Amino acid sequence: MEMTFAMIKPNGVKSGLIGRILDRYTSARLSVVGLKLHQMTSEEARGFYAEHVNKPFFPELEAYMTKGPSVMIALAGENAIAAVRAINGATNPAKAEPGTLRYDFAPSMTENVVHSSDSPASAEREVAFWFKKEDLYEYEAASNKACTVLG
Repeated sequence: MEMTFAMIKPNGVKSGLIGRILDRYTSARLSVVGLKLHQMTSEEARGFYAEHVNKPFFPELEAYMTKGPSVMIALAGENAIAAVRAINGATNPAKAEPGTLRYDFAPSMTENVVHSSDSPASAEREVAFWFKKEDLYEYEAASNKACTVLG
């Protein structure tokens, strides 16, 4: 089972999309193994987005990411990294496929509603950045088992 990191950014939280976004992930047979609502500080933004700190767009990114709370999510499942990236869609909403989160909900590339890890190395780093090991839970989600409809 693979673990990955996803984040619902401040505009997704403010727009009331937490439940709808989590539903997309769990409907894809991914298990939420860590979850928290957190307002990123400037220091955390600089650490989390370290590779972008010296880029011209970083001040705008930092301001956006620290303006309100985000939802930090650790997800686990088969091919979790690829699955979350497919659900999220292209970083630029104008290039995202219909039915993806960014196509459906993102107003712009800067405010693209969600983030997700792009590789096993980034998934490991990003999960560890936001979660302590004791804050992550392993379980088999009911959606991963065969079920019978009663009634």
